[in-house]
Amino acid sequence: MDDSAELEPMTKERLLADFRTVVADAEELLKATAAQTGERISAARSRVEASLQDARVKLADMEQGVVDRTREAARATDRYVHEHPWQSVGVAASIGLLLGLLIGRR
Repeated sequence: MDDSAELEPMTKERLLADFRTVVADAEELLKATAAQTGERISAARSRVEASLQDARVKLADMEQGVVDRTREAARATDRYVHEHPWQSVGVAASIGLLLGLLIGRR
């Protein structure tokens, strides 16, 4: 089983945002050290560039996975509502009543 499927949606979104930030910071670091020369610097830059390329591909895959799962959840919800309209109305009315009661208490 895919470990990313076990993460909550908000956790995934936060992870993706953090991952994007790390990639952007690493790219800025590479640009800032572009003028540095030397064999060790060149080797390190090459490794970081390769890692960044891999990270970009993985990030794109993760984002596409989140989009695909969100679309499938929306389709499943739409199918359920069409197959069980009265149950859906009842659930929505119950949630609305509960929210109204909670808001009314304040």
